[in-house]
Amino acid sequence: MVELAPAARWAVLAGGVLTAARTAGSDLDIVVCLPEDPGLPYRRSLRWRGWPVELFVHDEASLEQYLAKDLARRRPTLHRMLATGEPAGGDSTQAAQLRHRCVAVLAQGPPPLAAQELAGLRYGLTDLLDDLEHSTDPGETTVIAATLWLRAAELALDTAGHWRGGGKWLLRELRDLDPGLADQWLAAHPDPAAVAVFAAQVLHRAGGLLFDGYHSVGERPALAAAYGSQPLAESRRRTHTRR
Repeated sequence: MVELAPAARWAVLAGGVLTAARTAGSDLDIVVCLPEDPGLPYRRSLRWRGWPVELFVHDEASLEQYLAKDLARRRPTLHRMLATGEPAGGDSTQAAQLRHRCVAVLAQGPPPLAAQELAGLRYGLTDLLDDLEHSTDPGETTVIAATLWLRAAELALDTAGHWRGGGKWLLRELRDLDPGLADQWLAAHPDPAAVAVFAAQVLHRAGGLLFDGYHSVGERPALAAAYGSQPLAESRRRTHTRR
């Protein structure tokens, strides 16, 4: 695979192609570390010897940035690729050191939810449950139930101190946490009433409904960023004139 990234310091082959979950459509997920480059990171899709390939190309700085983003969103995509992948070229010592680090992070689990973060998640599910209960439009009911179904699974993982996942990895993480819970979650879809029951159970374990008294402070942008470089008063005058 060196020909795909001849300047690579190292490369790691990852993804389902290395596991029992491999399918006829599995692609080659390859994490590539290049020397420092301001044009990195990037993702590139291509065909190589008949294989679909996804290249995730970084330098050391962007790798650190994306590993930190993994932790912040509680979804360890890059950690898992590096922890379970196999060397595919370059300095295997560097790749092995990073692999050991990612294995340890995965085993430790995500950072605990901050109280305000948990409150926001509870509030979000409470709001969706209320929308679902009072929905009279079949189309909207379908969309609300689908959103609630996904959010409830994420909250179940969050409150158990477990990693989240996206797409098929959401189910895999639920199964890793509790196969029975994963089966219950799957069985609820696409019945809105069953989704509401599942979500209410998850919400109860997280502390219950939250609406009254919920308070969230947002970020206040700088006035210059909100209105451009011109003074606020001047911006308002020009807006009024256009009217």
